[in-house]
Amino acid sequence: MEETVEDPPTSAVLLDHCHFSQVIFNSVEKFYIPGGDITCYYTLTQHFIPRRKDWIGIFRVGWKTTREYYTFMWVTLPVDLNSESSKQQEVQFKAYYLPKDDEYYQFCYVDQDGVVRGASIPFQFRPENEEDILVVTTQGEVEEIEQHNKELCKENRELKDSCVSLQKQNSDMEATLQKKQEELETLKSINKKLEQTMKEQKDYKTEQLEHLKEENGQLFLSLTEQREHRKKLEQTVEEMKQKETTAARKQQELTDQNMDLSKRLSENKIICNVLQREKEKIEKENDFLKRENSSLLSYLNCDSLSHQMPTSSQGGTRQDPGLVFGNPYSGIQESSAPSLLSIKKCPVCKSDFIDDGFDHDLALEQHLQTLSLNCPICDKTFPAKEKQIFEDHVFCHTL
Repeated sequence: MEETVEDPPTSAVLLDHCHFSQVIFNSVEKFYIPGGDITCYYTLTQHFIPRRKDWIGIFRVGWKTTREYYTFMWVTLPVDLNSESSKQQEVQFKAYYLPKDDEYYQFCYVDQDGVVRGASIPFQFRPENEEDILVVTTQGEVEEIEQHNKELCKENRELKDSCVSLQKQNSDMEATLQKKQEELETLKSINKKLEQTMKEQKDYKTEQLEHLKEENGQLFLSLTEQREHRKKLEQTVEEMKQKETTAARKQQELTDQNMDLSKRLSENKIICNVLQREKEKIEKENDFLKRENSSLLSYLNCDSLSHQMPTSSQGGTRQDPGLVFGNPYSGIQESSAPSLLSIKKCPVCKSDFIDDGFDHDLALEQHLQTLSLNCPICDKTFPAKEKQIFEDHVFCHTL
C-alpha cells in the first residue's frame, strides 16, 4: 500500500501499556541494504481484529511514544479473518522513505487508537562488510589480540586524558588571552576618553579664560555705576525708614484712638443699658402714677356727685345736661367713696403710699422700687438717696 499525506493516528501511550503479542513480525533481517525496497511480513493472532486505520511504522530503537515514527504504511484489511491465509499479511516500504543512517530500527503495528499491538526485533540499514564474515583464529592469537587491544585501549585512554588536559590548558590560555585582549581594549577606550576629556577641558578652560577677561572688563566699567546706584539705594532706604517711622507712629496713634473709642463704646453700651433700665423703671412708675391718678379722679368725681345730687322738690325731673341716661353714682353714699382709694404705710421707710384697692402687692412693690437703685452689672442694690454713690459704682465697672 502506498503512503498517503494523511498522518496516522498516534498517542502518547508508553511502552509499558502496549500489547506487543497480538501481532507477530516474521522473517525480519538483522540488516537491510540501503537503496532498495523492503517487505515487512507479519501475522495476526486469533484474538486481534484489524481495522481500517491501523498502520505499521518504522521506529528508531528507544522510542517512547507512537508519535516518534520515522515512516509508516497503512495496512491492508484481510477479506476473510477466519481463514488461515488471511492471518499472514505483508506491507512494502519504498526505498525513498527509508532511513539513511546505520541506527537500529524496528517494525511496530499501531491500531487506529494509537496503541502498539506488535513489535519486531531490531535491524539496521547498511551494506555487507567484512565484519559480517566469520573469522576463525586460534586461542593464542585471540589472547594476543586481546592483550594488544587492552594496551591500545590503555594508550587510547592516556591519550584521551592528555588531550583533555591539553584542551583544558588551551581553553584556559584562550580565556586568559581573551581577558587580556578585553582589558587592552578597555584601557585603549579609557585612554581615548581621557585624551578627549583633556582636550575638552583645555578648550573649556581657554573659553572660560576669555569669558572671564570679558566679564572683568564689563565689571570694571560698571563699578562706578554700581557705586552711584548704591548711594541712591542708601538714600531710598533712609527715606523708607523715615516713612516707616512716621507710619508706625501714625499706626500707634490710630491704635490708641481705636482703644479709646472701644473703651468709650463699652462705656456707652453700659450707660445705654443703665438708661434703658431707668427708662423701663420710669415707664413703670409712670404707669403706676397714671393708675393712681385715675383712681384719684374717680374718687373726686364720686365726691362731687354726692354733693350736687338733685332732689325732686328742688329740681323736679331736671338732670345733668352732660349725662344722657342720668348719673350712675346718684345712689352712692358719701361714706362709700373713700373705699375706692386707701392710704397704706410702708414697712421699710414708714411713709404713707396710696393703695388703689385692686392689687396691694403690686402697689407695694412699685413703692419699694422707688426707694432703691439696682446696678445693671452686678445687681447690687443702693438706696434711692445714695444716687451719686450708685453712679460712681456703675462707672467703676467701665474701667
